[in-house]
Amino acid sequence: MPTAYEAELLEGRLVVWDPKQGSDLYKLGFYGKPVGITKPKTCEFNVPLTLDLIEGLYLAEKGLLSVYRGAAREPVSIGELGERGKRWHEAFDLKYAVYKDLRERGFIVTPGIKFGCDFAVYEKGPGIDHAPFLVSLKTRYGRITALEIVRAGRLATTVKKRFVIAVPDPKTQKIRYLAFRWWKP
Repeated sequence: MPTAYEAELLEGRLVVWDPKQGSDLYKLGFYGKPVGITKPKTCEFNVPLTLDLIEGLYLAEKGLLSVYRGAAREPVSIGELGERGKRWHEAFDLKYAVYKDLRERGFIVTPGIKFGCDFAVYEKGPGIDHAPFLVSLKTRYGRITALEIVRAGRLATTVKKRFVIAVPDPKTQKIRYLAFRWWKP
């Protein structure tokens, strides 16, 4: 099956230069960000689309995206995308596993940096609903302090979201999600 969309690898990002392809890709599941448009009001735009490496790898694995480098349009393999991701993202493999799992469950997943977490997770999509979940990645044997839990919980509560910790297990390929609900006695 030929891939429908093409993106150029530029450092730690991918760019879909064709605005029509970018709009169509965005419509498929709110992938990427239109250049210069922080909150798109519509899925139609006339600018390039940027994808982060996690999104790009996911789309490439699904056969929806082919990636090239430079004016010579040298093909970039899925393996190379993963390696590039490891150079640009701490714990890339674990983050990718969580991203992929959430996408496969039908959620819309966007970077959560503005909330101080790894992902903001939507049920329908940005501009349609608010992200009900903020997801932070922790390793199975990693530590989390009470202060981190309180800080994340306070932020999530302030923006009316649930704080979720994703714990991927590389051995079993399963991910556990721990959700916190705050209550007042």
